[in-house]
Amino acid sequence: MVAARAQQSSGDYYEGLSRKIGFSQMIAPHGLEITYDKTVHVIFPAPVRYVDLGSTNLIAGKADGAENVIRVKAAKKHFRQETNMSVITEDGNFYTFNVKYADEPLLLNVEMCDFIHDGETVNQPNNAMEIYLQDLDNESPRLVRLIMKSVYKQDKRKIRHIGSKRFGVQFLLKGLYAHNDLLYFHTQVKNRTNVPFDVDFVTYKIIDKKVVKRTAMQEQVIYPLRAFNYVTRINGQSSGCTVFALPKFTIPDDKKLVVEMCEKQGGRHQSFEVDNDDLMLAETINELKVR
Repeated sequence: MVAARAQQSSGDYYEGLSRKIGFSQMIAPHGLEITYDKTVHVIFPAPVRYVDLGSTNLIAGKADGAENVIRVKAAKKHFRQETNMSVITEDGNFYTFNVKYADEPLLLNVEMCDFIHDGETVNQPNNAMEIYLQDLDNESPRLVRLIMKSVYKQDKRKIRHIGSKRFGVQFLLKGLYAHNDLLYFHTQVKNRTNVPFDVDFVTYKIIDKKVVKRTAMQEQVIYPLRAFNYVTRINGQSSGCTVFALPKFTIPDDKKLVVEMCEKQGGRHQSFEVDNDDLMLAETINELKVR
C-alpha cells in the first residue's frame, strides 16, 4: 500500500516541483475575429519575419508586395474552437493573438499602432517581447535601431576624406562606427542641382585594388542588414542622411571597399572607396549613451 502511494502522481508537472508561470511573465494576446468570405489584414510597424498558426482552420501569409502586412482568413466556415496566431517582426518584437470565427468581423483592417514606439524601454508595450534575430548575429534588434537612431540624430561628420562629387551631387561617408559584430556606416547625399536625385540602389563591394585587363574582377558583395532613414529621393538643393548596419568584415591589403549609389533612370552615379586602415579606425559605440 505504501509503495502504491509512493508511485501515485500528484497530477502536477514533475511531481509538483515545477514553478507555475505567473501573470507577470505572460504576454497578453489580442483578440482577432476572422471569417471565410472576407480577408482580415493586420499591419505591423516592422517587416514580418515569422508567422505561426495554431490550427489548420486559419490561412495566413504576407500580403503581396508588403513585408509588414499579414492577411488572415478562415480555411473553413463556422469553425467553433478558438485558436491562436503568433508573429515575430524584424525589430525583434513578438505578437500573439487569440483568433475566433465571426460571420461579420468587427475589424477587417487592424493597425498595430499601439506597438509603434521609439525603442525606449519605458515605451515598450506589455504584450511585445524582444526576439534576437540570427541575421543580426544575435544582437538585440532594439539596440541596433537605437544605435542607428543615435548616430543619425547626432549627425556628426567624423570623416572628412571619403566621398565623391559628380554632376552636382555629393555622396559622403560622414562616420564609421563599430559595436559587437556590426559596423555602422553614416552616409549623406547632397544634391546641389535643381533636378531631384532618385536612388535606385546602394551596394557595398570588396574588389581588387588593381584589376588586370581581360580577367574577371573578383567581387564580394556585403549586404546591409538594416538601414535607418533610407533615403530614396533627394530633391533639388537638399540633402539626406542614412545609417546602414552591416555585418563585421575586414578588407585585405590588396582589396578595397567600394560603396556605390546608382541613380534610377539616370547617369549621376556616385561611389567612394574605403580601405582597411579606415575601417580599423571605426569609432566604438558607447552602449550606455544610446540606451
